[in-house]
Amino acid sequence: MTSQQRSISRLIAQAGQMLLAHGAESTLVGDIMRRIGLACGMSEVEVSLSASSLVVTTVQQGHCITTTRRCADRGINMRAVTEIQRICIMIERGLLDHNMAQKKLNQISPERYNRWVVVVMIGLSCAAFSRLAGGDWTVFAITFIASAVGMTVRQEIGHRHFNPLLNFAATAFVTSVISAQAVNFQLGNNPTLVMASSVLMLVPGFPLINSVADMLKGYIDIGIARFVMASLLTLSTCLGIIAAMSITGIWGW
Repeated sequence: MTSQQRSISRLIAQAGQMLLAHGAESTLVGDIMRRIGLACGMSEVEVSLSASSLVVTTVQQGHCITTTRRCADRGINMRAVTEIQRICIMIERGLLDHNMAQKKLNQISPERYNRWVVVVMIGLSCAAFSRLAGGDWTVFAITFIASAVGMTVRQEIGHRHFNPLLNFAATAFVTSVISAQAVNFQLGNNPTLVMASSVLMLVPGFPLINSVADMLKGYIDIGIARFVMASLLTLSTCLGIIAAMSITGIWGW
């Protein structure tokens, strides 16, 4: 029975570790971990979360096991989160036991879109913002080019596992240098829109939303940690933009 409880505890910890690493909201992480434990026959499941680690305690027939896991940031990936939720539901319905659930959990691999599809869609989204703000098709085209090149730089730096703060600063710098040429040569009806719209891809919207949700639901420390990280990413973006403005001599949007 102790070996079974130990394997279930590992399953719960691994599920929570993957959820936290791929950007799930803290309340969801805690709920899924408890649901998996109770569905696998544990009488009690207690979970403690922090920004970079988790602690889970399971109790079965008076026997207690506590395990700790470190949760490195693996990047936001909702496919992994939904797959873990699906496994949890299947355990609750009796379609999986803890051994089968462990095998399915080990098979989860975050899938990502083709990088060139992402580049094109990011370029179009930023260009669409410039168009909605009143830019003409010349502004639209330059915004597309600047943001697409910037996204390519971001992907290349990310693949080499550089610090994300450095990544955001370098991406903002390259994007702003390219978009500043619209102002330099007065291309389009409102060239300053290019500089403002092309860097919108660097707004850390998901971490900011999660940070507020965590703080409102009682996970103050995790919410603050996520908010600080999102603020640092924003600061890095601003530093990259200011560096580009200093080099090109073009100030103000």
